[in-house]
Amino acid sequence: MSKLLRQAIVLLLMMTAITGVLYPLAVTGLAQLIFPGQANGSLVAKDDKPVGSALIGQSFTEPKYFWGRPSATAPNPYNATASSGSNLGPTNPALTEAVKQRIAALRAADPGNNAPVPVDLVTTSGSGLDPDISPAAAQYQLTRVARVRGLSPARVQALVNACTRGRQFGLLGEPRVNVLQLNLALDAAQAHGS
Repeated sequence: MSKLLRQAIVLLLMMTAITGVLYPLAVTGLAQLIFPGQANGSLVAKDDKPVGSALIGQSFTEPKYFWGRPSATAPNPYNATASSGSNLGPTNPALTEAVKQRIAALRAADPGNNAPVPVDLVTTSGSGLDPDISPAAAQYQLTRVARVRGLSPARVQALVNACTRGRQFGLLGEPRVNVLQLNLALDAAQAHGS
């Protein structure tokens, strides 16, 4: 019996060392070597300081910024530790009320814009953390952002185009615009007076 117990303890310690120490170190080292940006959280920096991640949305509510998809994480928006969808179905009155409030906020920020509001500006994503909007959502906001910032619509359109990513591998997903990167590009363009 003591021989079996000793073998079990040795095996436990060996497997703990392999799966709990060696394997994580190997995977982390390989990730740092091959994909350092992604392994460190896909951080986006401004003036050599991290300002966010390209993978997690942020709350932008000032009219001079493009707004992203609403966050489903409450009470703190875009909280990665609370990632989840709202789980509200299309017939749920709470969803209808939330969408109405979001449309009202968009209309209040840009009263002259009578275009239909793109759905991704008023509904949350499955994770509640989506950092991207559709090109249609960017187009909807373009005139407001250009006007508030005093930039030409053509200049803002060029920044939107530069921050638009196509389908992955040319066929997966939809074209998308990363809101954080676009807003940082806007700040940089305005700082340089272009």
